[in-house]
Amino acid sequence: MSQFFQIHPENPQKRLIKQAVEILRGGGVIVYPTDSGYALGCHLGDKQASDRIKRIRKLDDKHNFTLVCRDLSDIGVYAKVDNTQYRLLKTFTPGPYTFILDATTEVPRRLLHPKRRTIGVRVPDNEIVRELLGELGEPIMSSTLILPEESEPMTDPYEIRQVLEHELDLIIDGGFCGMEATTVVNFTGDAPEVTRVGQGDPAPFQV
Repeated sequence: MSQFFQIHPENPQKRLIKQAVEILRGGGVIVYPTDSGYALGCHLGDKQASDRIKRIRKLDDKHNFTLVCRDLSDIGVYAKVDNTQYRLLKTFTPGPYTFILDATTEVPRRLLHPKRRTIGVRVPDNEIVRELLGELGEPIMSSTLILPEESEPMTDPYEIRQVLEHELDLIIDGGFCGMEATTVVNFTGDAPEVTRVGQGDPAPFQV
């Protein structure tokens, strides 16, 4: 049975943020709000928790998890970023984008694309996420909350509770936070490539 926290989206309660982080550190799987809908999240180093997320979403081993980071300094630990990429990231984070980058050795192998050492990273523009990441001190391993057979992410915390409360440890109700997935930009080629158009404007990355 999952816990259910209502956290104010503009002024998150410190006590609940600390409890949420304890659940993450203890191997829990949580649902939390971002700037582009709700996401599933777990501790970066916890294989059992990431396997639970795969079961909930019925994902195979080729699925790319995303590292949700607080800022650019986090991204620099887990992904290789050149000067041009850094300038673009600085301009468009925080925001509703996921960036595919070459991974550093800090990223566990099981999180990487099976044929390429790449990782998805993002910095959401959401105060609850910022507080969670600040308290945790490292990225959250995440996946958009899209159920099997569905094409759109779940948006209603109470519906999430009704459907998934026996499979989760915590649901954070941060109110309505959008219902469109992020725009995905691949930075691993010679030029940026938009591989999914979502909430973020793709125009700045299209050559």
